[in-house]
Amino acid sequence: MRAGVIVAVDAFDAVPPGVPLDDVGDLVLLPGLVDTHVHINDPGRSDWEGFETATRAAAAGGVTTLMDMPLNSIPPTTTLAGLEAKAAAAENRCWVDVGFCGGVDPGNARDPNELRALVDAGVLAFKCFLAESGVDEFRHVEEDDLRAAMPTLAACGAPLLVHAELSGPIDAVLARQGNLTPDEVRRYVTYLESRPRQAENEAVELMVRLAREYRTTTHIVHLSSADALLALRAAKDASLPIEAETCPHYLSFASEDVPDGATEYKCAPPIRERENRERLWRALDQGLVDQIVTDHSPSSPALKCVGSGDFTRAWGGIASLQLGLPAVWTQARARGRSLDDVVRWMCRSTARLVGLEKTKGSVAVGCDADLVVFDPDAEMRVDAAALEHRHKLTPYAGRALFGRVTRTYLRGVKIVEDGRFVGDASPKGRWLRRAS
Repeated sequence: MRAGVIVAVDAFDAVPPGVPLDDVGDLVLLPGLVDTHVHINDPGRSDWEGFETATRAAAAGGVTTLMDMPLNSIPPTTTLAGLEAKAAAAENRCWVDVGFCGGVDPGNARDPNELRALVDAGVLAFKCFLAESGVDEFRHVEEDDLRAAMPTLAACGAPLLVHAELSGPIDAVLARQGNLTPDEVRRYVTYLESRPRQAENEAVELMVRLAREYRTTTHIVHLSSADALLALRAAKDASLPIEAETCPHYLSFASEDVPDGATEYKCAPPIRERENRERLWRALDQGLVDQIVTDHSPSSPALKCVGSGDFTRAWGGIASLQLGLPAVWTQARARGRSLDDVVRWMCRSTARLVGLEKTKGSVAVGCDADLVVFDPDAEMRVDAAALEHRHKLTPYAGRALFGRVTRTYLRGVKIVEDGRFVGDASPKGRWLRRAS
């Protein structure tokens, strides 16, 4: 390693004399994870999650690079001023490297100069919603907005990340549900039925059509409905520039097991049935789903309606940034998958998506020495109180997981060891910009 960059990958006996060695014994050395879907909400809603707490959680969980979403911060990252506010909030507060995702909304979709300004300033990608985002500052787009924005993004080479749910099927179910009783709002099935697979399926079909028309690199975020895999298969067969990610919670949990009132499980799209989960696992094997990211989206216990257990009012988001690696590994090993599979889904593919594959996501010459020492056989029970996230509410609380991060290195400097932050105990994370 030289200046934080890997210059050779050799066995110990090939290391020149005098070079310090850090022997990890029988443990596994992995590249630092690249999580391209994290909601830090700072500035504006840093009481939900801030840069310092989020990036500490990332480092403790083996994530050395993350991309922050353009909401739920105030202002959102839909303008150059919004991006500058994000960068100012993050300065000297990040324990890992951070990139920013710009947003596409009705306010900038038809303004190619605004979109290009965000690209020139270094955003790694753009994000849009096809249904309500949950916050007033970031409005969802319609097909006409996408048709206006996608040519500019294609010309700039910037991927478009899409929250793929359409409002129509959701609104139709809500109208049928009508006025719900206090018992009904606590039932998970009530919420599950309100976000039907049809909303995702039709949204994915729309984005496949637009990707075919505009050749914009298109990425479906947090895929939940396995029924949408049919459209993705057709897109892959046609070599269209579209791919998808899913999340640890869709691969770990099943709707049949979510207790009523347990709003820590609420997310959008929702956790679906057990058979749906297994189809997502098969899609990872088949290359129909390319990445696994956390979609870490925490909020306060009050916003999660912990007291009432009201799924209809609770904020939809799952806190899991520190737990993504063991959560995925626990499920992967039970299905005969390897750690190399996990690295492909959570390191290499995610780095490639946002143009960081030359420096992040691999233990290879020329890459940053972002490394994780991982004990794949260690068993742990999640102690939510010990998590670095600002708010500790998570559906993983009390669950037994396999795999423990014992050390995390950022550009060759050890920052976490056995759950403790080490060294000079100051954040050294950098702002990562997309290469021009």
